[in-house]
Amino acid sequence: MIACLDVGYTDTAARAACVVINNWRASRPAAEHVAKIHEVKDYQPGEFYRRELPCIQAVLDKLKQPPTCIVVDGYVWLDGNHRPGLGAHLYETLNREVPVIGVAKNPFKDTDHATELRRGKSDRPLYITAVGVPIAQAVVNIGAMHGPHRLPTILKRADQLSRQDLPED
Repeated sequence: MIACLDVGYTDTAARAACVVINNWRASRPAAEHVAKIHEVKDYQPGEFYRRELPCIQAVLDKLKQPPTCIVVDGYVWLDGNHRPGLGAHLYETLNREVPVIGVAKNPFKDTDHATELRRGKSDRPLYITAVGVPIAQAVVNIGAMHGPHRLPTILKRADQLSRQDLPED
C-alpha cells in the first residue's frame, strides 16, 4: 500500500489528503482520505515541516494499516549534506520504518542533490529525493506511475483533493 500525500492551506486552516494505491502503476486510487486541520502553525522559512507534518500525521492516522511507502509533495533532503526536509522528518516520526519519497515540482536552492525525472513530453523535471529506499529505485517508482504528463495521475489527484473545499479566509 502506497500513500501519496499533499496538503492545501488557507491562512489559518489546512486540508491533508492521502490517496492510496496498491502498486506504482495504478491508475485509480484504492482509497482516499482527508483530514481537516482548523489551526495550523505559521510558515517559517526553512522549517516548512513544522507546519506540514502535523497535517500529514492527521491524515495518516485515518489509515487502517501503515503504508509500505509514502510519497510526499516536497523534498526529503534539502541539500547534498542531508539537511532534513519534510520527508526526512516524516521518516523519523515513523521510526524509520516506512520509506519516504519526495517529489518536488520546483527546484530548491542547492537542488543539485535531487535526481531529476522527466515524464511525458515535459521539459520541466520533477525533483526526486528519498530515504529508506535507494534513490534509483525511487526514481523508477515515480517514473512508473500512471499518466502521460509530468505529474503522475495519482499525485495530481492528491493535490486536487487537498485543495478541495478549503474555506476562504
